[in-house]
Amino acid sequence: MIDLAFFLDIFPTLLSGLPMTMQLAASSISIGFVMALVLALLQQGNHRIVVWPIRAFVAVFRGTPLLVQIFLIYYGLGQFRPSLQAAGLWWLFREPYWCAIIALGLNTAAYGSEILRGAIQGVPRGLVEAASAFGMSRLLTLRLIILPLALRQAIPSYSNEIILMIKGTSLASIITLMEVTGIAQGLISQTYRAVEVFVAAGAIYLTINFTIISALNALETWLTPYRARA
Repeated sequence: MIDLAFFLDIFPTLLSGLPMTMQLAASSISIGFVMALVLALLQQGNHRIVVWPIRAFVAVFRGTPLLVQIFLIYYGLGQFRPSLQAAGLWWLFREPYWCAIIALGLNTAAYGSEILRGAIQGVPRGLVEAASAFGMSRLLTLRLIILPLALRQAIPSYSNEIILMIKGTSLASIITLMEVTGIAQGLISQTYRAVEVFVAAGAIYLTINFTIISALNALETWLTPYRARA
């Protein structure tokens, strides 16, 4: 039987981890999007010395679990502390918060770069040729024609990546960050009521994702009204 009083007691405690969850998600998604856009643009050329390292990066981060990536960045790089201290980077990699953002950001950058690369390549070639015929430079064509159209086309797929990244923040609890899942694990160790605690935590993630999905759907409808009419 569901104990409503217990749910009412634990919800405020779980919500105290919501700011950390949102900070991790917002930071990693923002960093990842910028990196993904740069990587997608760099892959538009035919220079193998540029393209192949990017494809190797994408293959590694798409082909390995996010959990392993977080472990390697936080615990693995800790083995190179003297070298990181000499390079002045130890302050960054000794903090679980920054390690989580780095891991999450690199992971979403790998997936996002493929989404944006496909969207850029999906822009009709005729539009690019028409812009060239009007005397527009490649940079101006990219800024005014290719990127606006590509980003509109990428919204549905990138929405899924954003949702996956929000759920991926739950893995940050394994490196001692007290976001929603980390607090949920602490409550379970105190109350031994795993089902109720995780149901409450799941409801919080569901609410966050539903809100973001609604906002992204509204953005897609505003940017592509012809799809809504269809």
